[in-house]
Amino acid sequence: MVIFGNSNDNLSMVRNLKNYLVITLKGIAMGAADVVPGVSGGTIAFVAGIYEELIDTISKINFGAIRILKKKGFIQAWKHINGNFLLALGIGIFISILSLAKVIKYLIENEAVLVWSFFFGLVLASVFYIGKQIQRWNLGLIIILLAGAIAAFYITKIPPQQTEITNIFIFFSGALAICAMILPGISGSFILLLLGAYKPVLDAIHDKNYNLLFFLGLGAVIGLLSFSKLLKWLFDHYERLTLAVLTGFIIGSLNKIWPWKKVLDYEMIDGKMKVLREESVSPFAFEGDNRLLLAIGLFLIGMGSIFLLEQLAKKKKV
Repeated sequence: MVIFGNSNDNLSMVRNLKNYLVITLKGIAMGAADVVPGVSGGTIAFVAGIYEELIDTISKINFGAIRILKKKGFIQAWKHINGNFLLALGIGIFISILSLAKVIKYLIENEAVLVWSFFFGLVLASVFYIGKQIQRWNLGLIIILLAGAIAAFYITKIPPQQTEITNIFIFFSGALAICAMILPGISGSFILLLLGAYKPVLDAIHDKNYNLLFFLGLGAVIGLLSFSKLLKWLFDHYERLTLAVLTGFIIGSLNKIWPWKKVLDYEMIDGKMKVLREESVSPFAFEGDNRLLLAIGLFLIGMGSIFLLEQLAKKKKV
């Protein structure tokens, strides 16, 4: 399988408004996933059939694009970076984050078991999809997969940090989170949660704190442009190894989104409980209503969503 090719120019020539609307809808799905701590928009992009184009497109935003802008003008530079694709996808992500941030926050606080059940099914199905991109497995790749799974599992066990929220801190949080956001299996929201920046960012969106959001966005842009080049290089030179690591990351991250948790440590902030440490437990050992039948139903819907995205991506890559 070839991850990266020269298909972007051809795609941009045959796409119409309907095609770009579909890309925007995929962006909405990516944004919805990225809002949830533990779920990666990169996973959605991979299954939706736009991951390779996304990484290839981002990596083209460089000094070469600036030279084209100076010599040939804006239109040629826009075509060089596949601007229509980025704009359509970005609009979808932006709409999703702004519109779903409050909804996701409410559901996680009030219907956590059901939310995590849906996303657990979604991410578990993604393991099979991304893993099968490797056509020839060997012992070395299996070891790499296990290493990635163990690393991701231990990351999910790290308690959230208590850090003073400054513009510089938010800048670096944005850079780290965006790197995770474009990796299948690693959630940008979860990285923000570990750093102690997740709630301040949600509050900034809710309160329209544009100063904080500016530094978050600036860090995200710089992190994205830098990391996309590294990721493209890894896929170009170590494709199977990279896919094995990513599959392992997704497997290890499942611990974070297991629906049934036992709270080990917490603190009260403004009358609300903030969980500091928790562990996964059996639904039958869960303290409270395990909502088991409904949770299983949402789990199956989550899995079905990935298989549906896969079939749509096979029928028509846009």
